Amino acid sequence: MIFKRKKKAVAEAQPEQTIAELNAAAANETKQAAGDGPEEAPEAAPQDAPAAAVDSSRTAPARTEGPFDGDDFEDHDGYLDLGALLIKPVPGLQLRLEVEESTQRVIAVALEIGGSRMQLQVFAAPKTDDLWPGISTQIATGIADQGGETEMVPGRFGNELLARVPQTAPDGRQGHVALRFLGVDGPRWFLRAVIGGAALTDMAESKTMEDALAQVVVVRGDTPMPPTELLPLTVPSGALASPDAAGQAPGTERPERGPEITQIG
Repeated sequence: MIFKRKKKAVAEAQPEQTIAELNAAAANETKQAAGDGPEEAPEAAPQDAPAAAVDSSRTAPARTEGPFDGDDFEDHDGYLDLGALLIKPVPGLQLRLEVEESTQRVIAVALEIGGSRMQLQVFAAPKTDDLWPGISTQIATGIADQGGETEMVPGRFGNELLARVPQTAPDGRQGHVALRFLGVDGPRWFLRAVIGGAALTDMAESKTMEDALAQVVVVRGDTPMPPTELLPLTVPSGALASPDAAGQAPGTERPERGPEITQIG
């Protein structure tokens, strides 16, 4: 495993793909994961059944898979400790830390496996409101303003955005980069993932990246923080710095700013 301290993000142009193609790939993946059997309709509740009480406060449902909340996840053995994020190592994983030049703080972590990459950023969130519905709308608007396209589709972690974002290659050619934007609302935290590369079209690589996301643990901490403030990330002890490689996990410093290809010094 190599820990990479990011020096400069290099934009990578991807072959142009239509939203319909990306949507079909996601639909095929969902179908395979769910099986090909017919979907059974739920039983109708008896007419005299009492109405269920509605709790107006948001309580995160018990998770059978991650991303997990650190308070509910006790076995941290074998995880890489990055402060607000705990990452489970998997074969072939390369971890890239994205550092803000002006402050030298770690603002994102990128997981690279095979020909795919996933950027993770984690933010403080309010106790009672989900951030992803509003943030996903802002991302879609930002991409549309750039001349790109998005499509909201159901996924393993809830609704996600498939996107084609205009991109300029290093040689000056114009094209598009295909991305998946995922958001997970937890108790007082919000985790955003941006997946790019082969995982957009390769079902096996897509599952590998999703499995990696499903093992992430978020350590919120007790420090009061305003919503959308980045939770602190740290460099793991014993990490090895290595030269930057081609490719990147694109994203933004704050979720409300919309998608950008961030250049970090």
